[in-house]
Amino acid sequence: MANRPLKLEFDGAHGARLAARLDLPAGKIRAFALFAHCFTCSKDIPAARHIAGALAAEGIAVLRFDFTGLGGSGGDFSSTGFSSNVEDLKRAADFLRQNYEAPQLLIGHSLGGAAILSVAADIPEARAVVTIGAPSDADHVIHNFKGSVEEIRAKGAGDVDLAGRTFTIRKEFLDDLEAQTVRSKAASLGKALLVMHAPLDETVGIDNATNIFVAAKHPKSFVSLDKADHLLTRSGDAAYAARVIAGWVSGYLDKEQGPVAEETKDGVEVLETGQGKFQSMVAVGHHRLIADEPEDYGGFDSGPSPYEFLSTALGACTVMTLRMYADRKGLDVKRIGTRVLHNKVHAADCEDCTQDQQDRGGKIDRFERLIMLEGNLDDSTRQRMLEIADKCPVHRTLEAGAAVVTREVAAE
Repeated sequence: MANRPLKLEFDGAHGARLAARLDLPAGKIRAFALFAHCFTCSKDIPAARHIAGALAAEGIAVLRFDFTGLGGSGGDFSSTGFSSNVEDLKRAADFLRQNYEAPQLLIGHSLGGAAILSVAADIPEARAVVTIGAPSDADHVIHNFKGSVEEIRAKGAGDVDLAGRTFTIRKEFLDDLEAQTVRSKAASLGKALLVMHAPLDETVGIDNATNIFVAAKHPKSFVSLDKADHLLTRSGDAAYAARVIAGWVSGYLDKEQGPVAEETKDGVEVLETGQGKFQSMVAVGHHRLIADEPEDYGGFDSGPSPYEFLSTALGACTVMTLRMYADRKGLDVKRIGTRVLHNKVHAADCEDCTQDQQDRGGKIDRFERLIMLEGNLDDSTRQRMLEIADKCPVHRTLEAGAAVVTREVAAE
C-alpha cells in the first residue's frame, strides 16, 4: 500500500525549480529510490507512475522528477543536454540526502537509464542500479531526429518533432550525446546492476541491453520484459517490472543506513516538509505518514488533515475494540468496519449530544460512527456491540477531554 505522492520541488542544475513527486509507502520505508524518465518524457508517464506506485507498495519510496524544461519543471529545454540531465540527477540525490535519505536504488528508463549509469558513481550510497530499455550509447537518440540532424549541425539549432511535440535541439546537445561513454560507465559501475529490456522494443533495440550487460561486471542480472513496448504503456508490464525490481533489490539494500531506518523517539513527531503551506511529515516509530490540508484551504491535499487523523484514531480504535470483544466472546463476526463523520454543530441543535454538551453553548465537535458488523449475530448481540464501541479508549478520551501540556525544546 502507498500514500498519495507528495508534490515537491528542488533546484536543478541550471537553477530552475524542478517539479517532483515522492511516492511514499504507507508503512515502514525499506529504502529510497531515484527514478529517471525517458527522453522528452515526464515524471508522470504511465511507466514512471506505475513503477513508483508498485515499489512504494513494496516499502521503497521513489522520487521521480521532470528534468529541466520538461513537464512541470522550469527552465529552457533547448539549453539542456545529457550532461545537464546528469547534474539534475545529482541535485535530486542531494535533495533526498538532505531531506529524507540518500537513494540506495537508482532506476533509469530509456535515455534516463543511460543517465543513471553515468551518475551512479557520484551517488556513493546507491547500492543497486536498474536500467529499463536503456541505450548502450547516449547518442542512440539522435536517430529519432530523422532529417533534422544536418540542419542542426549547419545552423547550430533546429526543431525536431518527437511524439507529436516540437523541441528545439542545439548542436551542443548532439555533441554532448556523442561524447558520452555509457558502456564504459557500466563497466566501472561497482554496484549491482539489473538490465531490463523488451525484445520487441522498436525504439531501443535489444542489442543495447546486450551491450550494457556484457560491459558490466558482476553482480549483474537480466530480465526480459517479453511483450512490453518501449514506454511500458500497459500497466501490467510496469507492475511486473516493479515487482521484479523490488524482489531483486532486496538482497542489496542496507537496512541500517540513514535515519529513516531508525525508530523515532517516544511519541509522534510532526515536522514541516517545506513543501507547500501545510504539508508535514509524521513519524511514528518506523512508520511515515503525511499530514496536509485540502487544496481549498491552501494545501496540496497530499495527506489527511488533522481532524481526519483524529477521526482515523476514533475509527481504528473502535474496530480494534470490537474485534477484541468479539474474539473474547467467541462471536461469529467475520469483519468489522467503521466510517467516521466529523463536523462542527451548534451545541443547542445537537439532538444526540448529552445535556452537559448542549449546555456548553456555541459550536462543538460532533463525531458520528457508522459501524458495519458482518457475521451471524442476533439483534441483541448487535446492540451490545454498539454499546461496547462506546468503551473504545479514544472515544472515552474525546468525551472526557485531555490535558495538553506544551513546552519548547531546542531544534535538533
